[in-house]
Amino acid sequence: MNPARHAGPCGDTAADACPLCAQPGGIAVWTSAWMRLIRADEPLHPATWRLVWNAHVAEFGDLPRLQRLACMDALVLVERELRAALHPRKINLAALGNLVPHLHWHVIARWDWDAHWPAPVWAAAAREPDAARLLALRESLPALDARLRDALEQRFGTEIGRAQITRE
Repeated sequence: MNPARHAGPCGDTAADACPLCAQPGGIAVWTSAWMRLIRADEPLHPATWRLVWNAHVAEFGDLPRLQRLACMDALVLVERELRAALHPRKINLAALGNLVPHLHWHVIARWDWDAHWPAPVWAAAAREPDAARLLALRESLPALDARLRDALEQRFGTEIGRAQITRE
């Protein structure tokens, strides 16, 4: 895979314009042949990760069954690791892609003290951010990234490579 491009077949104009094809999309946590996990590091929601499908695919249903299962397994693993490490009030999972039609899942840890609670993170802020809690959270994230990387490598390190060879 070309390190400058993170997607598979991106020779067409739409994919060339895709920001998730042209750049990593955030702080790289883990990369495999099929997908990558990045931390988005949003200012008011630093505990935001995205699981990005490497190939330029717009819809989850376009993936073959084995790839859909691997994607869901990765999402569950990330959710469980975030819950164990951060103890959030809720985990938000979303695959929207209206503006960036490249398959990616948002995995966002939420607390009742965050600036947007209980509304979505893209809504208007309900309160001023809690600077002390945000700083403490930010400081804990590199260790969590390493934990996520280890867990994903352990789960998918060789499995995805074997699956690509056998293709569905």
